[in-house]
Amino acid sequence: MQRQTVSDPRVAFTLVELLVVIAIIGILVGLLLPAVQSAREAARRIHCGNNVKQLGLGMHHYHATFKQLPIHGVGPTNENTNDTALADKRDGTAFTRLELSYLVGILPFIEQQALWDQMSRPMVEADGDRWPAFGPRPWNGHYPPWATEIPTFRCPSDPGVGVPALGRTNYAACTGDGFYDAEHGVTIWDGVRWRYNSDSDARIRARCGLRGAFVPRKRMKFRDFLDGLSNTIAVGEIITGLGDRDNRTVGFSNAKGGFFEVANHPKRCFDLGYIDPQQPRYWIDSAKVYSSVSQRGFRWADFHTLQSQFNTILPPNAEICLVGHSDTYGIAPPSSHHPGGVQVLMADGAVRFISDSIEAGNVNTPCVYCIALSARKNSVTRAGSRSPYGVWGALGTRASREPIQANF
Repeated sequence: MQRQTVSDPRVAFTLVELLVVIAIIGILVGLLLPAVQSAREAARRIHCGNNVKQLGLGMHHYHATFKQLPIHGVGPTNENTNDTALADKRDGTAFTRLELSYLVGILPFIEQQALWDQMSRPMVEADGDRWPAFGPRPWNGHYPPWATEIPTFRCPSDPGVGVPALGRTNYAACTGDGFYDAEHGVTIWDGVRWRYNSDSDARIRARCGLRGAFVPRKRMKFRDFLDGLSNTIAVGEIITGLGDRDNRTVGFSNAKGGFFEVANHPKRCFDLGYIDPQQPRYWIDSAKVYSSVSQRGFRWADFHTLQSQFNTILPPNAEICLVGHSDTYGIAPPSSHHPGGVQVLMADGAVRFISDSIEAGNVNTPCVYCIALSARKNSVTRAGSRSPYGVWGALGTRASREPIQANF
């Protein structure tokens, strides 16, 4: 019996049959890819949640050791000057200007003892640079620890890497449902000397407007959380800048008024019309974006608003609206690359996912603030009042006595 060969038309594929097979394979691949991408993002989100959990464990271990939370806005400083140029000097006389974030203090409690040991001693580098213990202010990229990437501080869903950032972070401290005066907190430089929680105006301003788990430059303890640890957000996600116009990572410098214009109207930057209608997560091209070297999460060691703080005024993934340049205070929501929301750390150590659509009250209500600026004005939203920003605002406050009954 004669064997059939491949060239036998009775067993060969026709061109139409081949095209049909290719088309079916293409359809199957098209159906499979989104599922693969979704599975990968789910894995990244779990990894990110584990990092948040590690920060929670570190915070609780820190509190158990020192009977307080790590201070946000701390570090050795020069008692005779607050000059930024002197703070950056590379001759061993630099100082931090009390600008170090809570992430610095937590290092030994998240398995970063080696980095902590390096920082806590004076350093002399091969190129001749000399640094005191805990180095210069956290802007200075010549100091090796500030440029160190720490895996626990990074969410794997965030693609940001490298310069112009130093060491990036995706996890910021919650300062509550206000922002005055998050750049100074309770300790200020009065032009002559530091006033450590001793300036009456600074203390009133912080008590009035900084109602979150962290108050800059102040020792916070779990006993301060009168709303309960399980009802108070301590840490939340932020995305880092990618050098684009993402309105969650950069502000714009077109005229938008000053402090009162933003504090009295949290949606001011949105209402000015600088959001791209085709891409709502971006500023339009005509909006002058702030410096590319200072964007969200670019410096994990830096306590300033854009770098490692967030507030619960606008809901997650809303736009940033800073009062002045890139390192001033303002509206700074959390943000993430996870679909639909952000992960937060509650003060009791639980990790929760907060939807972008969480009930956030009236976002056009003025923030609470007291004796603001030289005008010494008070907000129409009274000090001590419940948060005007709904469940979202209530989760950001530690002691405003808001009952939280909604499932968030």
